[in-house]
Amino acid sequence: MIRSRDLLVLVIASFILVGCPSTLPTKAPPPTVQEKVAIFKEAVRSNTLPLSLPPKTTVDSIDVDSLNNMVRIKFSKEYVASPIRQETLKSFQTVIDTFFRGYYQGFQFTLLSDERPLAAFIPNFFRADSSLYDYSRLPLLPLVRPQQLITKLNAPYSPSAGLQGRNIVLWHSHGWYFDVQENRWEWQRPRLFQSVEDLIPMSFTIPFLIPMLENAEAQVFVPRERDTQVHEVVVDNDAPSRSYSEKFNRKRFAWITGDSPGFAFGTLPYPSGLNPFQQGTFRFTSSDTIASASISWTPQIPNDGEYAVYVSYSSSEFNVEDARYQVYHAGGVTSFSVNQQIGGGTWIYLGTFRFHSGNHPRKQKVVLSNESVHDGRIVSADAVRFGGGLGIVQRGGRTSGRPKYMEAGRYYLQYAGMPDTLVYSFNSDKNDYNDDYVSRGEYVNFLNGAPFGPNKDRSASGLHIPIDLSLAFHTDAGITENDSIIGTLAIYSSTGNDTAAVFPDSVSRMANRDLADIVQTQIVDDIRSLYSPAWTRRQLRDARYSEATRPNVPSLLLELLSHQNFADMRFALDPGFRFDVARSIYKGILRFLSVQYRTPSIVQPLPVTHFRSELLPNGTATLRWRPAIDPLEPSALPDRYVLYQRKNNDGFDNGILVNDTVAAIANLIPGTVYSFKITAVNEGGESFPSEILSICWMKNGTFPLLIVNGFDRVSGPTSVDVPNFRGFVGEEDTGVPYKYDLGFTGRQFDFRPSSPYRFNDAPGHGASYADHETEKSAGNTFDFPFIHGLSLRANGYSFASCSDEAVMDSLVDLREYRFVDLILGEERSTYWSPEQRDSSRGIRFSAFPKLLQERIRRYCNAGGKLLATGAYVLADLFSAGADSLDAAFAREVLHGEFITNHASRNGVVFSVDSTFMKSSSFRFNTILNDSIYAVESPGTFLPVGGGTVLLRYQENEFVAAIGFRNAYGVLVCGFPFETIVQQKQRDQLMRAVLAYLRL
Repeated sequence: MIRSRDLLVLVIASFILVGCPSTLPTKAPPPTVQEKVAIFKEAVRSNTLPLSLPPKTTVDSIDVDSLNNMVRIKFSKEYVASPIRQETLKSFQTVIDTFFRGYYQGFQFTLLSDERPLAAFIPNFFRADSSLYDYSRLPLLPLVRPQQLITKLNAPYSPSAGLQGRNIVLWHSHGWYFDVQENRWEWQRPRLFQSVEDLIPMSFTIPFLIPMLENAEAQVFVPRERDTQVHEVVVDNDAPSRSYSEKFNRKRFAWITGDSPGFAFGTLPYPSGLNPFQQGTFRFTSSDTIASASISWTPQIPNDGEYAVYVSYSSSEFNVEDARYQVYHAGGVTSFSVNQQIGGGTWIYLGTFRFHSGNHPRKQKVVLSNESVHDGRIVSADAVRFGGGLGIVQRGGRTSGRPKYMEAGRYYLQYAGMPDTLVYSFNSDKNDYNDDYVSRGEYVNFLNGAPFGPNKDRSASGLHIPIDLSLAFHTDAGITENDSIIGTLAIYSSTGNDTAAVFPDSVSRMANRDLADIVQTQIVDDIRSLYSPAWTRRQLRDARYSEATRPNVPSLLLELLSHQNFADMRFALDPGFRFDVARSIYKGILRFLSVQYRTPSIVQPLPVTHFRSELLPNGTATLRWRPAIDPLEPSALPDRYVLYQRKNNDGFDNGILVNDTVAAIANLIPGTVYSFKITAVNEGGESFPSEILSICWMKNGTFPLLIVNGFDRVSGPTSVDVPNFRGFVGEEDTGVPYKYDLGFTGRQFDFRPSSPYRFNDAPGHGASYADHETEKSAGNTFDFPFIHGLSLRANGYSFASCSDEAVMDSLVDLREYRFVDLILGEERSTYWSPEQRDSSRGIRFSAFPKLLQERIRRYCNAGGKLLATGAYVLADLFSAGADSLDAAFAREVLHGEFITNHASRNGVVFSVDSTFMKSSSFRFNTILNDSIYAVESPGTFLPVGGGTVLLRYQENEFVAAIGFRNAYGVLVCGFPFETIVQQKQRDQLMRAVLAYLRL
């Protein structure tokens, strides 16, 4: 290689050889071709060309084909570890043409890497038009596919430009597994920064990504248990009881036992290798054009709650494609059509529904009828499962002792009926770790079946479900010395398990590159737009990792960020970030599949805003809302909405389609609490739901009161980053999960950045406890107007509710209501990081934004009566980001001055004014659990300007609530009302509040 210094020596030497002229030296001769090539190689290596190249890029070779006037420049694989686009490739071609001007006259330059032209690394999606597509990586059209596995029969709408008809397999990292060598159950990764990689990706997929894909009407399969319900009920023909019943009209339609195996729950625990779908029988009958036979599965539900419902059956080409299932649940009846020609012999997920505890044969069950558009085909039936339950596979003489959703896929796949030696057992029960990561890709192949796999036997019939792609979601992208953001790494494989460069259907495995590039680009672009311009785009790495290589469909192994890095984990623990990243992945998948199948794609909308209700004296109500605009996605505009309704403590119904942003509710039943949520829909799918509002009409003529939901916050825990101390301080603020958190293991206890990693049990900096990792932690359910409303109803009052945005934007006038109950929960000003405290851009949420202060001041000046409850109800007005106007509002309107938070640990409160409340004491929740969020930092304050003390915390007699009565009335509590543990105590406190404010 000739360097610039060497060139200077050559020039000087040439002067010496020819002699020094008497005049100025003549111009040095141009470099030879060999010298020019050497200079180019060095310019690429040192990245000094007038175009930025990916790090570590080198030139492997430059080959000249004089016969064909061709110059082939082969770059190292590092060049294509970054995305390639037509515009950047064109710019690079121009730079090369300019660099070699005067050399290789009339020759054409071809740029390659990894034996492919650089243009081959441009995803089809990013090519200018379809004429430039690489059709070798697209399935041939038209494809002959079986009918969709599951169809919702009473869905209020169906998208046409989403993921309808697509089947996607995804999994969230590893899981709790048995280490044979250590003879213990353990995580595959260490507990760091209050979580563990085996759970972190699940906190993205289960609450966010899977619902988004399903809202676009994709069918999603997961090789780990997806239901977080710890209870499980299985009803099966092989365990006959009143819970299982058969009916038929004539002998022709009698239910018969099949001649091949079916499911039987059997005796627990299961030894490794036992297949429960080979232990029992199934039943079948003939289909009819009317319902002439049926089976009912009625569960004995142990506790009120949400339960996933799974069905199973035996498949054959003679089965119906439209088996009719009805799920009777607490919200009504939801009907499905299931294609029984595919998917037999495993658990097929229908949906998650609310059930009440107990056995309710008329109201809670699953019913399968033999009704079909086809007469004389087979309808088969096997077990039905309600809930996820606890682990039941025994390893080392014991089960995991944990919910199934925490376990590694190896154990769920056994319970799901997968054949052991083809899917999940490759190491003679000696290495569950390896078996687990191999099993996930082979699950993809078995769902598909011949000729796609599994790899050990491509002729295995499998389940005949045409899988369109798979996604392995991890958070192990590496570490840095200075703890800067690691960012997003995407791993794909251009060859399969058999090293072939094509899938079994001859589609090029470069489709894997397309998927990886599209999804990684979407993630990085969105995070940089919404969160941090510094977010790092890591490699597009072509590597033979099992989860990227084994699936015989387009696949991606995503390393979103680094769970070992504090800077990355600041983002990972935030629910808002999780939602946005999940949306990015969903959009990337949508765009990839839209090109693969040449179909239109529209992005589903964002949740609606400014939701509000109005209750009229005649027992009717009006609901209104506004659509949300997505600044990143012009296509994500709603054109319709779905209104869901719930009565009292039941579940939500199937929804009705609404064409406008207003809905009228008539014929309200007196004393019934109605709850509503809205979703926005377009041809791409359905948004996430709005917050939940509740109303109740009491026929006694009482004027309606108003509940205002000001608790919008979801956030991660407080973080601290100072010299020699870096981490998450849950004692200050544990954060607020979106509905619930699946990934919290326990609080961090090692805050020293210098603490070294030794092994998983001694991971050093970021090490965290494990005392909460078997539990879900409740968060913001956006359903607290219901809890407040129950206590208003108990005291005889009608009520309506609205969002705080509707109040602030004057869509609701508080002065129309004699009493306002303001829910502030754990609302507070929240910052991405300590350095953002002086930047308004970094502030999210606020208990009392300036507009809300103005509306409340006006309401009080008009003689209003206000109840405001929340952990930070006054703290936010005296925080570091507050100003003198905030403090003035607290003193002059709320009549309180903030003292401190962390005012109570046990949550016991008592009344100090017998005229206010005579009961001795009550308790609000301060303990993490799965039903109501914990209040770790309740507030205390002093009354000012005529305010008085009404409640105190028992353990220290700090002030817990203050009141003011004069021209208007206000009562402020330093704890959230909805966290009071007992309903009776909430009703009593509300009664005292209403009496104190003289309603």
